[in-house]
Amino acid sequence: MIKTFLLLQRINEWLAVLAGGLLLLSVLVTLYDVVARQIGHSMGGTDELSGYAMAIATSWGMSYTLTSLSHVRIDLLRTRCQSMGRSMLDVIAMLALAGTAVVVAYRVWPVLAKSIENSSTANTTLETPLWIPQSLWMAGWLWFAVSAVFMLVMVLKLFLSQRFDQIQQHAGIRDDT
Repeated sequence: MIKTFLLLQRINEWLAVLAGGLLLLSVLVTLYDVVARQIGHSMGGTDELSGYAMAIATSWGMSYTLTSLSHVRIDLLRTRCQSMGRSMLDVIAMLALAGTAVVVAYRVWPVLAKSIENSSTANTTLETPLWIPQSLWMAGWLWFAVSAVFMLVMVLKLFLSQRFDQIQQHAGIRDDT
């Protein structure tokens, strides 16, 4: 299970690089548009494209944040607990996160389905077919849900076998000290 986690971690690192590349491309397109406006030419639609890039990069980047232990956690109570108590709070946190990810991933489909059904396009000059950015956005949410459920199963197995140190290492709070 830990080997699979390490593979998941590597995959999410690559996905984070791709998401970062998408954001960098968005910045370059916006920069080009700003400079081009100064000489009387504008591409138009850069705000729309950067919005899509942000939504897509965010949905895909959440899995990286999960496997790199970078999600925000309120650890006031956790730091006062012993190993088993910390692990129990980590299990609860992972359960809440996985549950939320699954619900959101499930609720994204109706948004995409309605866009496909209605052949919806953006009400901008680009008239982007909305199924394109929404599909990429939904895929990111689905991947996040899969990653979170895998992490939950891993944490539950580690907890039941009382390997609390491994829970801290793979699903606890990152120790940057």
